[in-house]
Amino acid sequence: MATKTDPSPVDAPGGRLPRALRRFFATEASGGIVLLVAALVAVAWVNLGWRDSYEALWHTKLGIRLGDTFGLSLDLRHWVNEALMAIFFFVVGLEIKREMVVGELRHWRTAALPALAAVGGMVVPAAIYLLVVSSGPGARGWGIPMATDIAFALGVAVVLGPRVSSGLKLFLLTLAIVDDIGAIAVIAIFYAGDLNPMGLAVAGALLAVMVALRTAGVVQLGVYVLLGVGVWLAVQASGVHATIAGVVLGLMTPARPVQPGLVVREWADSLSDDPTPAETATMTKMAAQSVSVVERLEHRLHPLTSFVIVPLFALANAGVVLSAGALGDSSASRVAAGVALGLVVGKPLGILAGAWIAVRARLGALPEAVGWTELGGAGLLAGIGFTVSLFVSELAFADDELVAGAKVGVLAASVLASALGALALVVARRARVAGQPESPAL
Repeated sequence: MATKTDPSPVDAPGGRLPRALRRFFATEASGGIVLLVAALVAVAWVNLGWRDSYEALWHTKLGIRLGDTFGLSLDLRHWVNEALMAIFFFVVGLEIKREMVVGELRHWRTAALPALAAVGGMVVPAAIYLLVVSSGPGARGWGIPMATDIAFALGVAVVLGPRVSSGLKLFLLTLAIVDDIGAIAVIAIFYAGDLNPMGLAVAGALLAVMVALRTAGVVQLGVYVLLGVGVWLAVQASGVHATIAGVVLGLMTPARPVQPGLVVREWADSLSDDPTPAETATMTKMAAQSVSVVERLEHRLHPLTSFVIVPLFALANAGVVLSAGALGDSSASRVAAGVALGLVVGKPLGILAGAWIAVRARLGALPEAVGWTELGGAGLLAGIGFTVSLFVSELAFADDELVAGAKVGVLAASVLASALGALALVVARRARVAGQPESPAL
């Protein structure tokens, strides 16, 4: 039980988090454990003598046909990577929209520090990767070490409990969301295939219809789901990666409630103790409208993506051979080294550099009870690229050996970054509790 001299993390300065964020962190922590288990299963599956069955499963074709004119056939891995991951990126889009409208990103002074840190955490890893890989076929993978896996990074932070202040968790969350924005832009611009203008035009027309329906007050979810599937199919045919459709749809989702919560509470207080069925129905409708569509969809879909979709993605993509000869090709070994160094070294250096620039330029300040040592620990946790890094690996290379090299680098870096990040945060917490001086400002 906490005492006056030993405050709980909730009572400590900066220790209070909104209930929605506490729920978000809890889901990410639990989802990170499931994700880790799925990745370990994939690695064991391939390295314990069952590689052929692993590849046979994920190369199984599954097709959909409508009449004689339209058909879509993908193997199971691509259904996961392009269809299910579109839902994951839809939730990412919802998170970005929420943060921009009602969260940390709505005030530029609050967002400046994690935003500049995120930019540094993307530029420096890409530069280190290119220095290691230089030119050649592996150079296209520079986007791989730019990513941060929110589930793993926040999962480690949550597992560490009070050793990580709520201010640092919010910094890490905001940084990861800005990181996601950068990763989405990189995927859309640099890893698109040959563009099909007709597909883009159809996608744009369907999005315009969605805007018109929303303006007209249409609220039936089924209508938007059907149009959303149409947008996904059009983007799939356009040459832009289909998951970008999920991001765009997430960003278009309303992030403000139709009915202010105060109005709903006042109306509820005016009801009698025995409301009529009509009054009860109205109250139910108003209560639903007092929560934004973004929040409702996040509440429903976040567990699905954390516990089902992302673990399935890991199971389908983390199966790489871990042996001395797996990286025999010099290009593949350089890719692996570039990815690992970019994530483990480049991420924390870039994040610290970006944060230092923000502080020196007086664009932002370090969160309460957070010093440079803690920030470095958070930078190391941001080096857990995993999900999005594996995703970009599949987009960057057509050569299986280069893909395997990139995945080995991602897996090695994720393990090392999580261990070093946790160690740095534990050491920083002990130093702070013991009253030792914080490491000097950079």
